[in-house]
Amino acid sequence: MNKILIICRKELKSYFVSPIAYAVLADFALVFGVAFYTATADFVRFSFQSQMMGQQQPMDINAQIIRPLLGFAATVALFLIPMITMRLVAEEKRSGTIELLMTSPVKDSGIIIGKWLGAMALYLCVLGMSMLSVLVLFAWGKPDIKPVLVAYLGLILQGGCLLAIGTFISTTTKDQIVAVVVTFHLSLMLWMLSWFTAFGNTWVSQLANYLSIVTHMENFSKGVLDLKDVVFYVSFIFLALFLTLRRMESLRWRS
Repeated sequence: MNKILIICRKELKSYFVSPIAYAVLADFALVFGVAFYTATADFVRFSFQSQMMGQQQPMDINAQIIRPLLGFAATVALFLIPMITMRLVAEEKRSGTIELLMTSPVKDSGIIIGKWLGAMALYLCVLGMSMLSVLVLFAWGKPDIKPVLVAYLGLILQGGCLLAIGTFISTTTKDQIVAVVVTFHLSLMLWMLSWFTAFGNTWVSQLANYLSIVTHMENFSKGVLDLKDVVFYVSFIFLALFLTLRRMESLRWRS
């Protein structure tokens, strides 16, 4: 376990000694900040309009601000996660340090898990920036905290899936640009499966809809914690990391 944490810390540190972490955090902060300002401004305007029209029913901060914002955050992460994972193994292969890593006293599984956890740590930093905006709403209004926590759990699990996919793709190439492009398109395909198959009645459509990462995020975004959605995400992460491990073992035998 200590060796995994060492790999994790090394990976996280490498993000911040390069422009990657700062670019990802700055992009997310800018885009999410604009969306937060727009959503809150619209909410305040509609609230004043409702009061002027004599409507006494309070507006729902969770439904009208937080839920759309966190859904938007998941969409933004779709574009940023390939940037996080592109260098995990591809840079090691390009620079030739993959041989040193594979001959170190760390199992392949420890290397993979450590690198994935390092990427997860940066992703949590990204989500943490959105939490700062959400905390402003708690200081200003009275949203329900339970749906917010459930939604963030969904974002973490969904991000873990995409990061696991990116980790696998990074083991297949030494070109970081290729890793970014392939990871993004594969993630986008998993994202859009529900769009094309939501109204299909065949078992193929139902299977494709089930495999979409968006389908299982719907309950989380509504504040509903369903065990089957948690199991799906955890199983998806396990499968992607298992495939990554098999790929690392094949690299070891080739070398």
